[in-house]
Formats: sequence, C-alpha cells, structure tokens
Amino acid sequence: MPLDPAARAVLDIISAPGVPPLNELPVSDARVAYQQLAGLAGGPVPVARTEDASADGVPVKLYWPEGAAPHPVLIWIHGGGWVLGSAAEADTPARDLCARAGCLVVSVDYRLAPGHRFPAAVEDVVTVAKWLAVNVESLGGDQTRFAVAGDSAGANLAAVLANELPGTFRLQVLIYPPTDLTLSHPSIQENADGYLLTKDAVHYFTAQYLGDADPRNPLASPLHAADATLAGSAPALVITAEFDPLRDEGEQYAERLRAAGVPVELARYDGVTHGFFTMTGVLEEAREATVQVAEYLRKALRVDGGQYRT
Repeated sequence: MPLDPAARAVLDIISAPGVPPLNELPVSDARVAYQQLAGLAGGPVPVARTEDASADGVPVKLYWPEGAAPHPVLIWIHGGGWVLGSAAEADTPARDLCARAGCLVVSVDYRLAPGHRFPAAVEDVVTVAKWLAVNVESLGGDQTRFAVAGDSAGANLAAVLANELPGTFRLQVLIYPPTDLTLSHPSIQENADGYLLTKDAVHYFTAQYLGDADPRNPLASPLHAADATLAGSAPALVITAEFDPLRDEGEQYAERLRAAGVPVELARYDGVTHGFFTMTGVLEEAREATVQVAEYLRKALRVDGGQYRT
C-alpha cells in the first residue's frame, strides 16, 4: 500500500533540504538530533511513580503502574542503532506500556557504540535481567511474570536476551528487529532510500556496533542462533513495517522461531517506516501497535500464565 500520509509528512520534515542524515553527522551531533525525534512520541502518560536506579552498575529507569504489588515486570530496551538513544528518550513508550499493560517497566540505559562496541550492550542487558531476578520482590515485582521488549536495536538485544536466558520470559516483543547483521536480505535494497532508515544508515550503525566482530555471531545476529537455542526462547510478538530495510529479517526470524516450536504472532504494519512505533504523537499505526503490544503483555503476564499461541 502507499506510504501513510502522516508518515510521509514526518519524512518530509526529517529529510528536508539541508538536513543531513544521522549517519553523516558526528556521533555527538547525531545523538542531539536523535533526541529531537522523541518529540514525535507525544506527551507523557501518567504512571504511579518513576525512579532512576543502578542494576549492578547499569543505569535503569523504573516505572511503577497503579494498583497493588506484586506487578508483572517488563524489561524495555530502547532503539537507536546501538549508537543513539537512552532510557530518558524512551520515556513515552516505557510509560505507555507501564500504564496500559500494568507492568513494572525497567528501561535499560545500556552502553552505546562506538565507545562501547559489541558485546557491551549484550552484557548490560544480561546484567539487568540477572539483577532483576535477585531484586524483583523488593521492587514490588512478581518474579514469575517477566517479559522483555524493545524496538530496533533494542529488539535485537531483547531477542538475544530471550535466547540467552531460556525459561526467564513469558513473552518477548520484537519491534522491527535487526536479526541478521550480515545485511543480506532483499528488503534492505528494496527500501534502501527515502524511508527514514536507509541502506547506508543500516551499514553505518552495524559497523559502529560490531567493529571487527563476526556478524554471524548469534549474540549479534539471533537469526544465526542454533535451532536448539531458538527452541528454548520465549513466545514472541514480532512487529515489522512495510517500508523498512529490516522488514525481511524480522519476518524470517519470526518464521525460524515458529519452526523451532516457539509460539509466534507476526504483525506487519503497512504504509509505515522503521521507527513508526515511537511516533504515537503523530501516527495512528503507532497508537494501534502500542495497544496491540500492551494487550499481548497483559495476556502473557496474567497470573495464570496465559499465552498467545498461533
């Protein structure tokens, strides 16, 4: 289908003449420019309270929902190509999912490339998950009801975390995940230019993150994980976007999980680009996707352990 008019309007602003793409800016300038995109998420949703904390040295931001503890727990991992972004910039999706899904949300400020290349970010999210396992009850969370979610690079890390800690999560939510850093899928060329995330940007961010590391390492590219590893992963909701260079690898990862016996729901949002999920202030599709994720989380994390199965 054609590009959504609201998505086109966002692209016209971001790609206006004289506005360089993020991958052509110095990293410090790109981070400042990326911060401005957080405004597309709209205003903050009220939650019971928030708190900054340290998870064995990894900064996290905690969001508590209304209601009595213990709460189900969601680890949220922000996007930004492993180079950009922060928990502060991911405030709106963290608040939305806290309020809508009734979760204690733990938003992770993992170390960023190129100052901290692979596997630093993986080490950080694993550290946070293990810290939670020890401290969840003191935070008012339920140690039997964990989920992990992320968008873009954060979805890559969420997928890796679900594979590395089998049996930990009732649900993984992967929003347009990069799953194969060999960058060999047709959608990378099909959507190479003109749709926010470009082929050049994909190659740039991947190079900044990996350095000299092997892109086929399953800790970088979960699509290359062994069948036995995927079989132990958590049930998944995978969301992709039609006009996204990463569309094919996200959908192929959903199929690999399904083939390994993992319950999977795959939802492609047509007419939108990579990054649409965090544009709830301007895109109806973003609001619909947020509701979808929250509903899946509520069902997967209910007390009786309900899961979405296909």
